[in-house]
Amino acid sequence: MTWSDIDHFVPAEFDSPDVPGSGKECMVLDFVAQLDQARKHSGCPYRVTSGYRTPEHHDYLTEQGYKTSKNSSHLLGYAADISTPDSKTRYKVVRGLIKAGITRIGIGATFVHCDSDPDKTPGIIWLYR
Repeated sequence: MTWSDIDHFVPAEFDSPDVPGSGKECMVLDFVAQLDQARKHSGCPYRVTSGYRTPEHHDYLTEQGYKTSKNSSHLLGYAADISTPDSKTRYKVVRGLIKAGITRIGIGATFVHCDSDPDKTPGIIWLYR
């Protein structure tokens, strides 16, 4: 599998803001393919607000008051946050993620986090408050 097999995303959408090209180099392509399938199932566009994160960018987000995890799947290329500006979009995204087999989902007021980190517990949905 290569990035040319991905229909709905380009690598730059997953770049850490501090390192252009990091999405292509650091995202786990099997996860991106799964996310691509989820996008097809959802029937709505996905705007990635966070994909791969360098440790430096992750530390910056923590310093800015964002809730982050020390062992975030974003640091490994197994995670993405998708913008969900309304409840209808949120439903479509979550439905698509589940249909595509993504089993780790976090729901925030304006985004949905998803990851397929093989070292973390599958089959969970959590809320960001």
